[in-house]
Amino acid sequence: MTNDMTSSEKPMCPAGFFRRLGAMIYDSFLLIGVLFVAFLPVPLVDAAAAPALWIKLLKPVYLLLVCYLFFGWFWTHGGQTLGMKAWRLRLRRNDGGEPLWSTAGMRFLGALVSWLILGLGFFWVLVDPGKRAWHDRWSRSRIIVLPPAS
Repeated sequence: MTNDMTSSEKPMCPAGFFRRLGAMIYDSFLLIGVLFVAFLPVPLVDAAAAPALWIKLLKPVYLLLVCYLFFGWFWTHGGQTLGMKAWRLRLRRNDGGEPLWSTAGMRFLGALVSWLILGLGFFWVLVDPGKRAWHDRWSRSRIIVLPPAS
């Protein structure tokens, strides 16, 4: 039996769909701001580089990398994005540990797949007994609800 609680935590329930959705909406506004700043040098690169197919491929890869670093940094430094903090959610590995960069990578790739299939992986939370999305399962992690601050 694994101990997935710190001494200050009580057993937490898994996060449901609407709480996750609230955190995703909150985080999407923050991410838009980050992507806006990250995109600022792109026209300069376009002007300096010869128009080639690989330059066109680098832009989406660069923006996906920025998204991964945004989520990955938050997940690996406390298990919470700002949206997750607002909605009292925390990411934990199934063994109770803090998420690693490998966890963040699997989670991010799984979330991309979930989005590409019309969000089916996210909606899976509605039917899964453990309220886990596809990317939760693939990354061996879970989102829990934290108790209200006292």
